[in-house]
Amino acid sequence: MSIRIVCALVALCLPALAGVTPQQQTRAAAGQKSLSVLRVNATGQAYDFFRPWAKKPPGTRRGLGTLISGNRILVTAELVANHTFIELEKAETAEKSSAEVERVDYECNLAILKPADPAFLDGMKPLALDSGARVGDRATIIQLEPNGEIAQTLGTITSIAVGGYPFDNMGLLLFRLSAPMQQRDGSFTLPAVRDGKLLGLLMRYDARSQTADIIPTPVIAHFLDEVGREKYGGFARAGLAFSSTRDPQLRRYIGLSEPGGVYVTDVLKGGAAEKAGIKLADVVLAVDGRAVDQDGNYEDPEWGRIAFSHLTNTVFHPDDTAAFKVFRDGEILDIPVKLEARDRSKIVSESYVTDRAPRYVIMGGLVFVELSRPYLQEWGGDWLKDAPQRLLFLEAFQNELPEDHGKIVLISQILPTPDTLGYEGLDKLVVSKINGREIRSLEDVVTAAKSPVNGFQKIELSEDPGLIFLDAESVGANRDALVKKYSLPALERL
Repeated sequence: MSIRIVCALVALCLPALAGVTPQQQTRAAAGQKSLSVLRVNATGQAYDFFRPWAKKPPGTRRGLGTLISGNRILVTAELVANHTFIELEKAETAEKSSAEVERVDYECNLAILKPADPAFLDGMKPLALDSGARVGDRATIIQLEPNGEIAQTLGTITSIAVGGYPFDNMGLLLFRLSAPMQQRDGSFTLPAVRDGKLLGLLMRYDARSQTADIIPTPVIAHFLDEVGREKYGGFARAGLAFSSTRDPQLRRYIGLSEPGGVYVTDVLKGGAAEKAGIKLADVVLAVDGRAVDQDGNYEDPEWGRIAFSHLTNTVFHPDDTAAFKVFRDGEILDIPVKLEARDRSKIVSESYVTDRAPRYVIMGGLVFVELSRPYLQEWGGDWLKDAPQRLLFLEAFQNELPEDHGKIVLISQILPTPDTLGYEGLDKLVVSKINGREIRSLEDVVTAAKSPVNGFQKIELSEDPGLIFLDAESVGANRDALVKKYSLPALERL
């Protein structure tokens, strides 16, 4: 008998000699994973941005939470957004416990839960974070069957790149997996594992292309690091936009002989780059000593060629200083940039308003709100097409507005009242002034309303008809009737 045949027979006999079949080995591995994951049932109730004093009907989202070090349960922020109650459930025993959100960050779409009873997690095994994954590596997406059995879908990492996250205009690292998943109850948030460690959390799945976008462990590790600090800083931003320098005419025009670099097309007012002295038309050649190519990528030792924003957003933390090498007017400059998280108080149109009530003011039946993306998203799945184009334009190009512009206040709708007769159809219009006062926030609306002009509330609009007048005395006299007629909790929420 040849050596090759003997080896084959030994290999076939090994499972039997150990008393464990391949099927039993698979079940054992699945059972080990079941000790690290549990069901999360989150009841949520979002506000209606068309009727900001009211909430939409409650709904339930179901997903899986992953136990990590420190008895923390990791889920996506989407799963617990606008939550009113969170329930944890062990798949094998159906034992339940309520839970609270310990920390949530919608920019990176991650949240940490803790059970009301810490003993609820006794016997469970935390998953360590994976490192060193590469394109082409295999990973397993974990789901639960209704009976608590583990369902495993094997996938392959097809790309590692910086991509968009759902809540904010921020690009963070994404792993893309090719995996033929089946829809199962409770598939809103799912862990992906590799070699018994957590590779990341599933954030999106496209059934047509069978591709899954995974929040990877570098982003998770950054989030957990910030959670462990005295003050949570989140994710930093450099505060600049750029374009490629592949165009040879552009390179000749700016006198750029360096092989790489990207052309700065926008610098966020008040952002880290502006504070450091980076200007429009600068060329970023390197960040942290790593050369930036003509498309804005650098060579990462782990992930390969990837956008340099991964350095500024995830590798670095807020208050860290990144060394930028910049080409300007024929000179090469070294500019230290102290990175910082975005100051959300200065955002003109919020990209998300979650876990808090939207602000509004009602005057005589005119409903004043501040422009935000959640407001525009009330137009449904095709909101980018169906929402008013002038409001979409303001939201998209808000960074080009003056630094002291403040919020964009608009009349969201007009409630039929004796004071609004004849003004039907004049909603969705931006307000510029009230009684001569510039309107940069809803607080300005309240303040301006205290000083009527000749007995009238004079409301100036940015479009036709240009002006609306309300009888100030009548508006005041009809306040109680307005509240009663439309069952309003209050005429303002600031």
